[in-house]
Formats: sequence, structure tokens, C-alpha cells
Amino acid sequence: MSTAPRPVRLRWTAPAARWGEATPVGNGEIGGMVLGDARGRIGLNDASLWSGTPDGPRRALDAVVAGGAGPERLARVRDAVARHDDDEVERLLRTFEGPWSQEFLPLGDLDLDLGRIDAAGYERVLDLSSAVVDETFLLDGVPVRRSTWVSAADGALVVELVADAPVSAVLRLRSPLRVAGSDAAVSDGGLAHLSLLVETPVDGAPKHEPDAVAHVWREDGPVSDRAADGGSGFDPSAAVAAAVRTDGAAAVVPGTHAVVITGARRVLLAVTTETNARRWWRHEPQAPRAELVARAARRAQEVAASDAGALRARHEAAARELLGRSGLELGVPDDDEPVDVDALLADADDRALARVIYAYGRYLLVSSSRPGSPPANLQGIWNASMRPPWSSNYTININTQMNYWLAERTGLGELHEPLLDLIERVAGEGRAVAGALYGARGWVAHHNTDPWGYALPVGAGHSPTSWAFWPMGGLWLADNLWQRWEYGRDRDELAGRVLPLLLGASAFALDWLVTDENGTLGTSPSTSPENFFLRADGTSGAVSTSSAMDLSLIRATLERTLAAAEAVGVADEPLLDEIRAALPRIAPLRVADDGTLYEWGDDSVSLEPHHRHMSLLIGLHPLHAIDVERTPELADAARRTLDARGPGAMGWSWSWKIAMRARLGDGDVARDLLREATTPYPGDPDLDAPPDGSEWGGLLPNLFSTHPPFQIDGNFGLAAAIAEMLVGTGEGTPDIPVRLLPALPAAWPDGRITGVRTRAGVAVDLDWHGGRPVALHLHDVVGAGPRDVVVSFAGQSRTVPTGSPVAAADLFAGETS
Repeated sequence: MSTAPRPVRLRWTAPAARWGEATPVGNGEIGGMVLGDARGRIGLNDASLWSGTPDGPRRALDAVVAGGAGPERLARVRDAVARHDDDEVERLLRTFEGPWSQEFLPLGDLDLDLGRIDAAGYERVLDLSSAVVDETFLLDGVPVRRSTWVSAADGALVVELVADAPVSAVLRLRSPLRVAGSDAAVSDGGLAHLSLLVETPVDGAPKHEPDAVAHVWREDGPVSDRAADGGSGFDPSAAVAAAVRTDGAAAVVPGTHAVVITGARRVLLAVTTETNARRWWRHEPQAPRAELVARAARRAQEVAASDAGALRARHEAAARELLGRSGLELGVPDDDEPVDVDALLADADDRALARVIYAYGRYLLVSSSRPGSPPANLQGIWNASMRPPWSSNYTININTQMNYWLAERTGLGELHEPLLDLIERVAGEGRAVAGALYGARGWVAHHNTDPWGYALPVGAGHSPTSWAFWPMGGLWLADNLWQRWEYGRDRDELAGRVLPLLLGASAFALDWLVTDENGTLGTSPSTSPENFFLRADGTSGAVSTSSAMDLSLIRATLERTLAAAEAVGVADEPLLDEIRAALPRIAPLRVADDGTLYEWGDDSVSLEPHHRHMSLLIGLHPLHAIDVERTPELADAARRTLDARGPGAMGWSWSWKIAMRARLGDGDVARDLLREATTPYPGDPDLDAPPDGSEWGGLLPNLFSTHPPFQIDGNFGLAAAIAEMLVGTGEGTPDIPVRLLPALPAAWPDGRITGVRTRAGVAVDLDWHGGRPVALHLHDVVGAGPRDVVVSFAGQSRTVPTGSPVAAADLFAGETS
């Protein structure tokens, strides 16, 4: 087997003029955007810094129930659906809508202001293997090196500045949040520090609701019900502290809350945060405000007092262990120089860009998702706006799930943990919602959620049901639970965590199903996010019965619950018999006369033939219900449906389409979509395009994927889709083979990918040349020991042992993809 793919380094040759040109760093808890300008500005985020309070979801449910929503009204909805009374359906379902999920908020800015830097010769390099940003530039002719990283090992953002001659700088902290306290001091030992205590709003509203109150802050006196904390006693406070050590002099400027550094050749800066929201997330007691500040300041000072080389070494070792587990080469000539990002985006050769996108997606997940903090949101962990697009929340009709498609697949399974933590919180709130609104067992979730576990429909009573009312969110999240088991094979986790959540999701699914006159089980009301339909009589609507998405999710959840129970030896759970009785009665997917799949249970067709959502094809990806070998007729219908939908839209939609094409073996089409998705975005990145996909996205100068605006699911999804093109993995049974190069484009004849995980419990290292596998190494990653694994290429299957490299060219002699 050849050596591992070369590390990827990215280079920019000018300071960032705007946020979308800055370089992201993070450790899952603290996020930073390095602009590299004279201010030395770094945009700061904390993953736990959200509007809202822990009791917000329950208070919202109480209000919706008080407004009359509940099982009796659901029966009226179903009657109106049967009568095709779309106006009545829409009116009734909007009464089930609660307020909005909460917002992910910026913490502020850190400045290490140097006054000015020379633009000529500036270079900023991000190493995607060590997670460090290194800048070099001249300051009044003095060479300066500035390095930035966010250490998971030390829990701090670190900036190291080294100059060839003495320089001066001003250190500041700023926040757009309400500042409740600040401090600045220099210790006797010369260690300077700054701190801010800030308060987050107890309620927020998304940017697309301009008439809503943007932020509601907690007050000491009487407040409205909307602003109250419900008696929970939760204190929405956070602290950020910066400590600096220098070989020069440091002094606090009176009245400015700034530290002036003079005569310095070396500066070491550490930034840390503490929030009561993080303590709540980690099931820890709240801390008084003074303690939050003290804890943040103490840790920042400890880090700043440490040896810079040792700090960087600890950080790099931890980062390399994660980032080095998987890599990609696509036959581009070897070159150890950093990749110039501007030139990369202008290059017509997509092989280098695909290699970078794969590495960058994994880097972004390592930087924005770590155990102990909330999961990556719509913008990962990076946001500069007090009213971010779509609240930068968790949109669970595709976007949140897509964030984690690459986690298990590319060897980052432990980074999946935050999403599982969120699912548990959503399930806790979703049990109350399922019972109160629908009279159902188990737990339910809808379109959006947040770290507080919001499970109601959103929309504030005036939003279209095409997206606001969709009670399948929990069942799609159950797919992430199943991935965790199939890739990790941890039976203790399956029994203690995954199976109970699957049982709850299945209980809701069983109670949501309705029986038609033929005894077939389907769903009503039913939507297909975020689409509208057109009936044969010319009427249109969003709510019908038995959408393909509903049926696919329910069937998959029920089947996986049975499989999970069998895997851990649970046989006496009464719900299992209900599942077995229901599965044969669930309506099948239907193929229309034109060969495409029907999206709804009747003969309605899409009002928007090129709709950005591929909801009806969830059975193809990420589920495995549609397969080119096991269900060829459905696979052909899926391909025709994709053909009819067409290309384009936005980052996440491209990613989904590429992954689906990979499952179908359409490598050249997948490559065409990838090339579209990775073109530079030509519009204004600070303006939000219409959500309907009429304005296509692309990549920003810092390689962030856009909707537009920036949404990180596109970055994650593209990386996962590339893996899907090169190594396929079946589900459920060991005789389904690992597929080698299932959708290899003709333009990628040579390459190497390492560390791609499969549901067979192995990691795959694969080299190919001339479009054929030439070297293969399967590594056991679940502790199953040496064994034989079925692999396939071009429709031919072979048995390959784990543990030793094999000559794949001999295995598949004469086969072509």
C-alpha cells in the first residue's frame, strides 16, 4: 500500500476584508474567525451561546395547548385532508405552531491591534492536518509571525506573535451582547488580562421575521410572559477572558478597557469562556456570575503562562490524531507547497478542489463539534450576526443530519456525540409534545430545534405548513442513531442509549399511522418538506397523505428498532410485536407513468419540478431502502426523479444530489454537480438570497459553502458525498459488500483514499489507477478481530481479509468500472 495522502495546507495572500474571507478555527467549544488584518481581529463564538432558557420549550407547548391544539383538533385536520379542504387544513394546522426555536449568537471580537501591516508579502496559511493558522507579514518593515489555534487539550484560543524587532499592540475585547461587567488588570508578574461578563437574550426571533421582537432580555422587575424565565432561575450569563504574556511591557489604559503592549518581540495570548448554558448542557449546576468570570480568567491566565511551544505541540498532536484518520488524493502532481485558494477556485481541474473540499469538511467538523458542547449548527460554530439567517439553528428536515454524514464515514465517530446528546434532549421535550398535541406515545420533533430541545412545530401561527408542520424530524434523527450503532458496533451504547430512543420514535410512528379502507397504513396529515403539490384538478396545496418521505422514514425506523432489539437480545418489549404487525401493512412507494417516484400518496405532482429538496428520495440516501442491486426498479425511478429535478440550487442541495448519484453509480453526473457546487459564489455574501433556490450558491473566498448565505451543511455534505462516490457501504447484513469506486468519474482515473469507514466495521484504504483498484487494505475498527469481508467492483464480488494489504489489481483483473 502506498503512503497516506499528503496533508493539505491552504493559503490566502491578503488579509480578510470581510467575514466571509476569514479563516475558521475552533475546538467545538470556542470558535474563531481569523481576519488577519491590522486589528488582528478574531471573531469569537461559543457553541453554547444561544438565546432562550431551558424551560422555554415547555412554556411554548403550554401556550399552544391553551390555544386549542390537541388530539381533537388533529381529528378535524384529518377530516379536512380527506375532503381536500386545503384552506381548512392550513388554518387548523397553523394553530399547532409554536414560536420560533432560539438563535445562535456571536460572543464578540478579540483585537490584537498592531496599527497597520504591509499588504505586500502578507500570507495566511491554514494547515488542515494540524488546525493552525500561521500568518507572516511586515509591520513597518519588521517581519512578524502570528499563529492562531483553538486547543481542545487546553480549552483556549491561543495567539502567538513573534517579531524580529520590538513592536506595539493594543488588546481589546468587545461584544454585541449586553455587557454586565468588565475588568482589566496587570498582575505583579506582568501578566495582563481582560474579561467581560455578558448576558444573552431569553428569547429571540429569526431574521426572516422582521416584525418580531428581535431579542428579549431578562429584567429584574416584572416582565411579560414572553420575556420571563418561567421561574426556572436560569441565569443566561457568560464570561470571556483574555490573558496576555509578553517580553515587552503591558499596561491598562484607564477608562478604555484595553491593554497596551509596547517593546514586544513575543506575545502569547489566551482566550477562554464560561457560560451557564454550557453548564446546563453538561448537567452541571449553574455558577454565580462572579464565579463564571473567575473561572474563565483563571484558565486564560494559566494558558498564557504556559510555554508556547508546549501548547502548540499538545494542540497539534490532538488535532492530527483526528484529522489524520482519512485523506484523499486524486492524481494531482505532488507538491508540498500550500494551495493558493484564489488560484484553486479559478482552476478548471476539479481534482485538486475535490481533495481540498474533502479535507476542509473534515477539518470544519473537528473544529465545530466535540463532546461536551452542543452540536454543529447551520453555521457550525461561526456566526457574526445577532440575527443570523434561520437563527443559525438546527433545521432537522435535512441540514442538521447532513452536518454529520461524514462523522462516522470518515473516522470521526466521537464527534457525533454532541448530536446524540441533542437528540436525547429533543426526545425529552418531544414526549410531552407527542402526548399533548397528538395523543401519541413516544417522542416527536418537527422542523427546527435548538439546544433547549425545542420539539414543537415552529411558525408562530402564520407560517406555511409546507415546512412548518412536519412531525417526522425525530424519525430522521433516528437515522443518526442507527449510523452510530452500525459504524461503531458498541452494544452497550446500543442497549443503553440508542434502542430506548428508537423505541420512542417507533412508538410515535405507530400512533401516527392511519388505516385506509383497504387496511393499508399511511399518514395523514402529510407534508414533503418543503414542497407544494399540484393536483390533477388544478388545485394546489402542501398537506396530503402518505408522502414518500413519511413512508420511508417510518419503515426504516421500525425495521431498525427490530434489528436493534435483536442485536442486544431484547425480546419481551411489547412494542416489538406492534412493529412486526404494522410493517407488512405500510403502503409501498409508487412509481408514476413517467417513471418517476410519486412524492405524495395520491397522484399529485410537484408544483416546483426543480425543487431544491429531495425529500421523496430519502430512501435512496441517507437511508438504504432504494438500491441499484436490491431494488433496481425503484433505483431507476430515483434516477428519473433526479433527472427531472435537475442540477443546481445551493450547497446542501448539491451535496444531497451528489450523494444520491453516487448511490446510483452515476459518477460523471456526480462530478458535474460537484463542479457546480464548488464554483465561486458571484453575489454579495452579506445578502440573503431567496430560500427557494432561485439564486444558486457556491463557495466563498474562505471556501465556506453558501445557500446563500453561508451554511456549513454544504461543506460537510460535499465531503461526505465525495466519500460516497469512492467507497460504498451497504446496511444491515454482512453479505452486502463494500463497493469500491461505485461512482468514479472518468476524469478521476487515478487516486488514493484512506480511512473511509463502512458498516462492515472496517476502514478502507484504496488506491486506484486507470479507473481500477490496484491496492486495498481493510482495517478492523470495531474490535471484531481478523475476518473476511465481501468487497465488490464493477458488479463482481470478492472476499478480502482484514489486517493485510492486498493487490486489488489481481482481485479484479479484467474488470472495469
